[in-house]
Amino acid sequence: MTGRFPLLGEPLPLDLINTTPSLGDLLQTPDDLRAWYTAQAHRLPELDGDISAADVAAVREIRGHIAAALERTRRGQCPHRLDLLALERAQLAAPAVTHLRWEDAGLTAARRRAGTPGQRLAAELAESAAHLLADPAVTTIRQCDAHDCVIWFLPTNSRRRWCSPALCGNRMRVARHYRRHKAEQ
Repeated sequence: MTGRFPLLGEPLPLDLINTTPSLGDLLQTPDDLRAWYTAQAHRLPELDGDISAADVAAVREIRGHIAAALERTRRGQCPHRLDLLALERAQLAAPAVTHLRWEDAGLTAARRRAGTPGQRLAAELAESAAHLLADPAVTTIRQCDAHDCVIWFLPTNSRRRWCSPALCGNRMRVARHYRRHKAEQ
């Protein structure tokens, strides 16, 4: 675990899905969403404004559609049309515009989205999910092999079985060792 949230550092859509570990939903309140955003801020545009309960609902809704689409796509199945449409709707609810500004004798360009903080965040996450869904690596996404873990990850090598070798990997190795030695007695 990394603070409140398990296994940060996976592609954004997976980090979002991983906010629903077996312990329960980690995005229930505006404070929860703000904390998750803060942990991901280096990968997301600035989220100005207050986060409301409606913003949390928008992010949780898009999380469900991302999870459903990724589950099918990683297995080589076509995602449900409603999930793909939801990703498109989320992006349309907070369209991105390239904002141009003159700074120090030159133009700078920055993408900005319209909408509430939750709509903007959901749009960014939906766009990130769209890129991941279209990436051939999507078929290598795995769920942790630990029997009580639901964390998803994109393995950096084909032999990776656990979300974290130090957490689930160690627990599973200790359990296997215990079973083996108990059987020998």
